[in-house]
Amino acid sequence: MIKRKGSQLVIYLILIAGLIIVIMPMIYMVSTSIKPNGALYEYPPKFFPKLKEITFENYAYILGQKKFLNNFANSILVSVLTVGLSAIVSSALAFVIARFRFPGRSLLFGFIILTMIIPGTTMIVPQYELAVRLKTINSIWGLIPFYVAWVIPYSTFMIKGFVENIPKELDEATYMDGGSILVVFFNVAIPLAKPGIASVSIFNFLTAWEEFPWANTVINDDMKRTLPIAISGFFGQHQFTQWGYVFALSVLSLIPILVVFVSCQRFFVQGLTAGSVKG
Repeated sequence: MIKRKGSQLVIYLILIAGLIIVIMPMIYMVSTSIKPNGALYEYPPKFFPKLKEITFENYAYILGQKKFLNNFANSILVSVLTVGLSAIVSSALAFVIARFRFPGRSLLFGFIILTMIIPGTTMIVPQYELAVRLKTINSIWGLIPFYVAWVIPYSTFMIKGFVENIPKELDEATYMDGGSILVVFFNVAIPLAKPGIASVSIFNFLTAWEEFPWANTVINDDMKRTLPIAISGFFGQHQFTQWGYVFALSVLSLIPILVVFVSCQRFFVQGLTAGSVKG
């Protein structure tokens, strides 16, 4: 019994140490965002500012700049459309692969799996050429189609596992009642695969929200850029990095992520525990 309690204590200590390692950078980011810009370079350094030193001038500056509000709106638009379009396309593709037998089915699914292991940065040059041909350079529409294409393989793979776990008898009952394939898809497959769709949508939202290299490649106009590019713009400005502004904007950028996680938390847990049971 003593040995078991000792092992549990060690596990708890390891978990607490891991939690501290994870949250300390976040706490430092928040504390720095409420310090004056010059306070970051004081000696000796202070992890937390004194009460009288707390200021929200960094947030006031960020919220007072129209371009940052535009960048925020651009990120919201890109992320929401990426999540919505990828959910529709990947759900339909997963339903077809899971429910129907047709020539080339295994080859199609194998190709989807293959695309998941290709590093995204290796595709920047051909993607840029494609964006030039589509005339989507320096446009929000130069981001959304490519983001959707990036996340569809993983989304399809995950949602397929959920669809395969749905009893086929439900499909047959719907057909017996005169329902079409679309009725089965929207009234049976989608509602029952909702945890899988929601869980992959969280990852898809993060992918679009945090993506930097491609957005930095195709967007040149400050008013059309997304938040990661806006944050990087502070580095090296005026011969030094304005860390107060960087961290203030970073904290604000976490708000939509927290909202998404809190809203979809139960689906996210279900997706992790049940999505890969069968594939």
